[in-house]
Amino acid sequence: MLATRQLQGLARGRVLGGASTTLRRMATVSNSSLDKKVRQNIHEVNSFVNYKKMAENLAIVRSRLNRPLTLAEKILYSHLDDPEGQDIERGVSYLKLRPDRVACQDATAQMAILQFMSAGMPQVANPTTVHCDHLIEAQVGGPKDLARAISINKEVYDFLASACAKYNIGFWKPGSGIIHQIILENYAFPGGLLIGTDSHTPNAGGLSMAAIGVGGADAVDVMANLPWELKAPKVIGVKLTGQMSGWTAPKDIILKVAGELTVKGGTGAIVEYHGPGVAGLSCSGAATVCNMGAEIGATTSVFDYTEQQAAYLKATKRPEVAAFADSFAHELKADKGAEYDQFLEINLTELEPHINGPFTPDLATPISKFSAAVKANNWPEELKVGLIGSCTNSSYEDMSRGASIARDALNQQVPIGLKAKSAFVVTPGSEQIRATIARDGQLSTFEEFGGVVLANACGPCIGQWDRQDVKKGEANSILSSYNRNFTGRNDGNPATHSFVTSPDLVVAMSIAGTLHFNPLTDKLKDKDGNEFLLAPPTGKGLPDRGFDPGEDTYQAPPKDRSTVQVQVSPTSDRLQVLQPFNAWDGKDATDLPILIKAKGKTTTDHISMAGPWLKYRGHLDNISNNMLIGAINEANGEANKVKNVTTGEFDAVPAVARDYKAKGIKWVVIGDWNYGEGSSREHAALEPRHLGGLAIITRSFARIHETNLKKQGMLPLTFSDPADYDKIKPEDKVDILCTELAVGKPLTMVVHPKDGKSFKIPLSHTFNEAQIEWFKNGSALNTMAKANK
Repeated sequence: MLATRQLQGLARGRVLGGASTTLRRMATVSNSSLDKKVRQNIHEVNSFVNYKKMAENLAIVRSRLNRPLTLAEKILYSHLDDPEGQDIERGVSYLKLRPDRVACQDATAQMAILQFMSAGMPQVANPTTVHCDHLIEAQVGGPKDLARAISINKEVYDFLASACAKYNIGFWKPGSGIIHQIILENYAFPGGLLIGTDSHTPNAGGLSMAAIGVGGADAVDVMANLPWELKAPKVIGVKLTGQMSGWTAPKDIILKVAGELTVKGGTGAIVEYHGPGVAGLSCSGAATVCNMGAEIGATTSVFDYTEQQAAYLKATKRPEVAAFADSFAHELKADKGAEYDQFLEINLTELEPHINGPFTPDLATPISKFSAAVKANNWPEELKVGLIGSCTNSSYEDMSRGASIARDALNQQVPIGLKAKSAFVVTPGSEQIRATIARDGQLSTFEEFGGVVLANACGPCIGQWDRQDVKKGEANSILSSYNRNFTGRNDGNPATHSFVTSPDLVVAMSIAGTLHFNPLTDKLKDKDGNEFLLAPPTGKGLPDRGFDPGEDTYQAPPKDRSTVQVQVSPTSDRLQVLQPFNAWDGKDATDLPILIKAKGKTTTDHISMAGPWLKYRGHLDNISNNMLIGAINEANGEANKVKNVTTGEFDAVPAVARDYKAKGIKWVVIGDWNYGEGSSREHAALEPRHLGGLAIITRSFARIHETNLKKQGMLPLTFSDPADYDKIKPEDKVDILCTELAVGKPLTMVVHPKDGKSFKIPLSHTFNEAQIEWFKNGSALNTMAKANK
């Protein structure tokens, strides 16, 4: 049972069940016990866990606030740049923070490094890593797909490898695995603060780390030793009670929460999991829950520190970090009486397996009602493909539970074996996971089951899937253990009905080949026609014989970096050195056309598609040819077809934008609710800036995208009255009174209808003083360069 209480004020005393809000002075650990040099990981000799500094910052904040703190607050406030002077109010203040680390995946790292190069610094100021996981297309299987990717993407990989060597960045080569799995295995530590240029960075919350997805410009700030700015999040408390068993998996926690909070319910908040049920979750299971918190718009998600996390740290060659975290454990959970802005409670004993989708990750259906939902909604009943793995569900526990189901089915029909009726695909999360499940037999079970094992990379989860079994436009259903299932996300086919669930249900339903199969109640038949129920999955959180690291795929920066040259060809169509954007001219903008009035869901996939476009992530001009090609034009209900007001002709969105830019005409976009939800990709902000856009005006924004737009010198504005969205017609022109831009004050948009009298609409914004300077200077990067002159 899940109880939801969205309170007018704060949910009080929920953490440990008490009702008192009296401050209880926490037992403190002496500075001497925290005054140690404990390395964050085995790869970096000068990166340390600084619990002493964190404790000192917390002591200052406690003396100022004089109230109990949530775990999320403890982690953030312990990383404040100025704990004495920082204004601290949840949901209001802009915090200036000092993260411990930066992580970039290869698709976003290109632009982040290109921007860092513009700053003119000799090396990164904070520990940084780059992970090659996004550019490997799934075709036939792991080794061949990897070899093909290395050949096709050689130019990009050479650039990243050379830039990492030049600027003292750790480089994880293609085949290493998915960024978030590598972070969990190597770099995450309890109480740490990490920013990563991927929306699923919160995966590291499974190790009690505040890991937050950002755009590349934010990463550059931290790489260049500037404080990182974040609006102080609210905190949503999720109390877990009971214990999971049978077919229920950690994935079902977040699937249920997504159904309760929706894709925008976590916006501006950190989700904090606590309560007696937390102790029963493995570290990787908790990471699954945190990973998919991105699908509710949460800033990040965190779990209380537990013995399971300590065991994971030890198993991944970090016993000293585990021991150090044990000594700091009292600060790795919320204070008694801590207050939450919103509160949920989930009884894990009663939690039912769920399947979410299609087309959105918050349409949650319990397995007992799913078959009826398939019929009622006329979803394609045949399960074409089942896919397990991804950054969300590719742990040893996930793979061993899935393999136990496959083995159970194979054993029912010896010697022929009951195999998957659906096509079945497996994506190991890292080389370490792949090597370990190869040694322990799970991989051979999947292959016997009929599975295709892909490279250790993102693959179909991000659209890197050369799917051949259905034609584009053909309605079909797929089921995955991934996190995101927007229209066309996985295979580029808008007619594919993509559902997300646990790896357990993916394997079981792949056996039956239909969405109507419920493994909890429905029986299968063996070769003799005898009926049987699949046994519930079994699997261990950690391998009994320890992890097999597999092939060494890590490139450490050389000790002498003075002779390293960054490889960027001036004739490349995949890499392009950035040119600064123009500063604001200091004037109001008048008579602007509306490039497109987007109707309904407009994710970063709609704004800047992935899939085949990933190869241009280092070339701003080329990738801008995908700008907003997936957004639906309210004027005609079509995608990538808008009217050019200067010619009267309809054309592709990027083509019209380029024509306006060539004619010196700035333009705006009108958007709907939660504009820019989904991936953190800053290209969705860079492209409209590059093609001459001035403002994006919406009912509401997703957090990361709003920040990305500000960073690039654009104006992300919202209708003060969301109903005003309906007053705007696609053929209207508008004035944006930029000179009115001031902290806490709306600015005016004057609307000039094609036929009718002009009228004014107030627009709200969240700019602070520093961010207004970004707009004035043309971008945050320009502001940084100006300050360094």
